[in-house]
Amino acid sequence: MSIQKTYDYVIVTKASAGHKLIDLISQLMLLMAAAAFIYEGTKNLSDSLLSDIVSLACIYFLADAIIFFWLIYLFIRKRNGYDTLYRFALFIAACGWYLNKQQWFYMSISYLIASLLEKPLKVTPEVAFDVEEIVFNTVPKRKYSWNEVANVVLKEAILTIDLKNNKLIQKEIDADISEADEQDFNDFCKHQLKNAV
Repeated sequence: MSIQKTYDYVIVTKASAGHKLIDLISQLMLLMAAAAFIYEGTKNLSDSLLSDIVSLACIYFLADAIIFFWLIYLFIRKRNGYDTLYRFALFIAACGWYLNKQQWFYMSISYLIASLLEKPLKVTPEVAFDVEEIVFNTVPKRKYSWNEVANVVLKEAILTIDLKNNKLIQKEIDADISEADEQDFNDFCKHQLKNAV
């Protein structure tokens, strides 16, 4: 059983352009799989009229139908302002690629990996602060102890973390913060920086 750590401050930052890129790549992968499955399904229908070949064609067409349904469903969700995950359709596509494992085994594996990695890569970006460290919930997680940090400031919806190795991290925050909360956070950070010296 793992114990969940509690942080003093958790700041939600705006999603990077990487989330849009992941969505675009997922959509392109699904469209490529759908086109390949239509081709394979029609090829299997025209090759022979044996019942097992027809059922294989039906499986390809079913996989296509599920992929197109999922793309339409996510398009509607995105229009209504909800988060979208393509991993279900990517998993179906991985299964479809696996039907012809002699030629498409590696495609199947790549789609399976994409379906497993999509959600962790699109996690809501947050920066957590406590008396020991600063943690970014990225993949992989980035952690900085206070003695690695030169300064931390939250001002006008911009979080700035200046590291002692001359690296500067700036993130735009996703919510409105009152001046009092901003001041409390900045005071907390100043106190931690003073204790770290």
